Amino acid sequence: MFFNHSTNASGNIMEACSQKFLLNLIDTPGHVDFNYEVSRSLAACQGVLLVVDAAQGVQAQTVANFYLAFEANLAIIPVINKIDQPTADPDRVKAQLKSLFDLDPQDAILTSAKTGQGLEHVLPAVIERIPPPKGLISSPLRMLLLDSYYDEYRGVICHVAVIDGALRKGEKIASAATGQSYEIMDAGILHPELTPTGMLLTGQVGYVVSGMRSTKEARVGDTLHHVRSVIQPLPGFKAAKHMVFAGVYPADGSDFDDLNNAIEKLTCNDASVLVARESSGALGLGFRCGFLGLLHMDVFLQRLEQEYGAQVITTTPTVPYIFEYSDGSKVTVQNPAALSSNPGQRVTACWEPTVIATIILPSEYVGSVITLCSERRGEQLEYSFIDSQRALLKYRMPLREIVVDFYNELKSLTSGYASFDYEDSEYQISDLVKLDILLNGQQVDAMATIVHNLKAQRIGRELVDKLKKFIDRQMFEISIQAAIGSKIVARETLSALRKNVLAKCYGGDVSRKRKLLEKQKEGKKRMKRVGSVDIPQEAFHQLLKVS
Repeated sequence: MFFNHSTNASGNIMEACSQKFLLNLIDTPGHVDFNYEVSRSLAACQGVLLVVDAAQGVQAQTVANFYLAFEANLAIIPVINKIDQPTADPDRVKAQLKSLFDLDPQDAILTSAKTGQGLEHVLPAVIERIPPPKGLISSPLRMLLLDSYYDEYRGVICHVAVIDGALRKGEKIASAATGQSYEIMDAGILHPELTPTGMLLTGQVGYVVSGMRSTKEARVGDTLHHVRSVIQPLPGFKAAKHMVFAGVYPADGSDFDDLNNAIEKLTCNDASVLVARESSGALGLGFRCGFLGLLHMDVFLQRLEQEYGAQVITTTPTVPYIFEYSDGSKVTVQNPAALSSNPGQRVTACWEPTVIATIILPSEYVGSVITLCSERRGEQLEYSFIDSQRALLKYRMPLREIVVDFYNELKSLTSGYASFDYEDSEYQISDLVKLDILLNGQQVDAMATIVHNLKAQRIGRELVDKLKKFIDRQMFEISIQAAIGSKIVARETLSALRKNVLAKCYGGDVSRKRKLLEKQKEGKKRMKRVGSVDIPQEAFHQLLKVS
């Protein structure tokens, strides 16, 4: 956006002049699942506005995003919003900013986006406190590729930040990562829609259209430069780390090609999703997808359904584990069905990923939250008070324990006042087992899961109880079992639908009735051998709710 601001370098009021400044503003998501998106956005910035709620104070996401900006050596301007609310306490929030981040309370800008109070001070503070870009327009062109998405008519559109040099329409550029060259067909700024300018100068953030056919060619963090120029590539970004894996299958096996096309189009706009084909004995052909977190998975699946009309079955989310066998080999398991149950291969050690969880909450809820974290196998690292009303807890916890419903339980226990954030940590050794679900003695690979040994029996019992409610009764008996290897830890039996074969017998010898019942019994046994059990989609959805 363009903004007129009066500058007065000499201090003389009569010499003050109004200048037009071009500001590139990026709004970043606050949820922990999109931490990778925040780090990418900060790479194109010289400073940030750290917005804090005047009523709720510093949240866990505030702490995480502050340190991202601090590590990137960016100028930080604290903004305290919602000062018009009856419960607002700006002085308490200023004290929190001082104690947690060592930010000067005098630098904080008090605003209310609802009433407009204080907003006139925000953009002038951006111009005065945040330094301009440091690049040289006389140096060879270097552009940092921030993001890309696919347009049906123009191909791949790349968002770039020009670090050095200048770019003009018609010039040829090359990728430092792939070495491929492209011709610039269009270039411009985001205002906020795509506004063609024909050129981009040092320090500007804009877009380029270069004829790329796939977002796989546009690697986020890549350095783009002029063809036949020698440059030092920019540091780029760390690769996206996928924290949650789930199987995605079409509800109808004949819709696999449609689902494949939908996922291909969707991943063009969301390159952080990892997709690999897989097959399941119960569900047929499908995909094993890696996501940045559970919210990221939910958004992706909702877009599949709403934008492309895809009806899918999703397996229970899992995290990547490491297993070591008796022969010394190690294997990373993202799909529990891929873990061998062969008794000849004995597992000698298991490792699971952990995270450092930060929880900020009102002091009166500390006891119940500590109990919750202990039940989830958490190890307390820090317990401190931000002020007289709010506490900060830090735990090392297994990722598996928080990936499904931890946040919902935390919000429920604290009446919605707690905030939660986490960052990935190292793998730790653990006692893990593979829990299989058997229907009439046949394994359902899509329902296999990896759990801690101490919780295996309880989770197995919950799983079979849930399945009994959602699997339809058949003309034959169905046994639902949860097993660890060859040991059955839980079982439920779904009785068969039964025709009343004695309805036509109004009397007579009892042997006649017994003969009809035995004949029906033999038919049920034969049907059980050849019959198949249809698992409804609701059964897979219910598995998500079993912790």
